[in-house]
Amino acid sequence: MQPLPKWADLVLVPLISLALAFFVAALVILAIGESPWFALKTMVQGSLMTASGWGHTLYYTTSFIFTGLAVSVAFHAGLFNIGGEGQAQLGGLGVALACLYIPWPHWSLALLGATIAAAAFGAAWVAIPAWLQAKRGSHIVITTIMFNYIAASVLMFMLVDVLRPIGQQDPSSARFPAEVLIPRLNQIPGLDLLFPRTVPANITLFLALTAAVLVWLLLWHSRTGYHIRAFGKSPGAARYAGISATRITMIALLISGALAGMMSVNNVLGDAQRLLGNSAAGAGFIGIAVALMGRNHPVGVILAAFLFGFIFQGGSELGFMTAIPIEMRVVIQGLVILFTGALDMMVRMGLERVFPRAANPAKPTTAGAA
Repeated sequence: MQPLPKWADLVLVPLISLALAFFVAALVILAIGESPWFALKTMVQGSLMTASGWGHTLYYTTSFIFTGLAVSVAFHAGLFNIGGEGQAQLGGLGVALACLYIPWPHWSLALLGATIAAAAFGAAWVAIPAWLQAKRGSHIVITTIMFNYIAASVLMFMLVDVLRPIGQQDPSSARFPAEVLIPRLNQIPGLDLLFPRTVPANITLFLALTAAVLVWLLLWHSRTGYHIRAFGKSPGAARYAGISATRITMIALLISGALAGMMSVNNVLGDAQRLLGNSAAGAGFIGIAVALMGRNHPVGVILAAFLFGFIFQGGSELGFMTAIPIEMRVVIQGLVILFTGALDMMVRMGLERVFPRAANPAKPTTAGAA
């Protein structure tokens, strides 16, 4: 069979996979006695048709862009970093330490310092699995997922025994000083017309979009990015060409961990304005699905992150405004992951049978042919 045209592989395959996922989700909603059309209408209205809904959708999108980019960078090097959740949690610890213990004179400097701290803590947390992969051959999937649980324990220790103010019961840090709080979208001149109410989406959205541009420049317009992609395509050929496997493994995973850690600027500094126990809120794992659906390209990651932001916020509206349980959003996420990831080849194989026929239609035979 002939391979699919590039546009079909990048556009048609994800769209068909997505349509199949929502079709199965509709069957599940029918099975519990609810209307799929009403569910879809509720999701759209709750996530896209109001200023508050838009604000929450963009807030989730921001987090998913960071974690999707984190998975993508590692994937291009042939590595599967599924420790984004732990790296984001430790990134949040870096944000809290930078905001609580450094007297920033202005929020712009605090944003820069918090971003650097988040990236440094996220990169530091993945450095040990990266070294074990590069030097000892330890499987990166095993080590990064184990480090998620260690990160959760480290974070809880810091919150309970170090950062929790005296007399406070819940395990969380003190609130950040007013000088370090970054603007939300409703506080930015011009955007305040689109978001008249207070929304969790904040200026970190532009930081995420900038990160996507920088990842694109790194991977496709730099020598290091070429080495990363070459090593991911064929480690043996890359080594033969003089590319150091240890260097590329460390660089790719450190950048991946830094991007995952930067996600915490959005929810720790931009929204909660303090460090909480579950600061990552599962965004590290959702980033895996975002990267898969976005074909590990920054543009695709942004679009996939927006889709999952829509599902996350729309699923919340289902739980609050209808009889459909809020867990339905998890079902929809799982179906999207299933069809865009595990069953992606099924859709592709079906299209490969259709496209050769469309490109080379059968020639009609003449009646007098011998």
